[in-house]
Amino acid sequence: MMFLSLAAPAPNAEGSGGASFPPFDPSHFASQLFWLVILFGGLYIVLSRFVLPKLGGVIEKRGDTIADALDEAARLDEQAKEAKQKQEQHLAEARAKARETADKARDKVEAEIAEESRKVDEQLSARLDEAETRIRKVRAEALSNVESIATEATQAMLGRFGVKATKADAKAAVDRATKG
Repeated sequence: MMFLSLAAPAPNAEGSGGASFPPFDPSHFASQLFWLVILFGGLYIVLSRFVLPKLGGVIEKRGDTIADALDEAARLDEQAKEAKQKQEQHLAEARAKARETADKARDKVEAEIAEESRKVDEQLSARLDEAETRIRKVRAEALSNVESIATEATQAMLGRFGVKATKADAKAAVDRATKG
């Protein structure tokens, strides 16, 4: 049985200096260094010219998509706030009108005052319900857009790395990320 040793080689039967392990043989160092430089240089060129630009483009596109989605969500949230402010202003105007009507009608019969107040309150309630419904709808649309864009971005990124993910899996991952 023959064992490799890093110690000095034993002379062989012919009396020569013996054969050493080729990668450790100093006479092969120059060719090994040459091929090391060629291989790592080729690897560097392939990575820097082809792989990393594509990967950087995907990351930049993902960042742009997320930034656009966040900008859209912020815009829709601002619209919802504006709609709520307008509704509050309309509500304040309607209440002021109701007070004015009540002040003018004090000398009228109590039944007429009660009837008019009931009508104004119904109108205000309907407007308020309508405005709240619009606000909820705008917010829900904004949040669903962000969630669907994030789900699509997750699927696209996983697809780039060769991982197949269903829309339900991607949506579940997005939900976990946004809840946590």
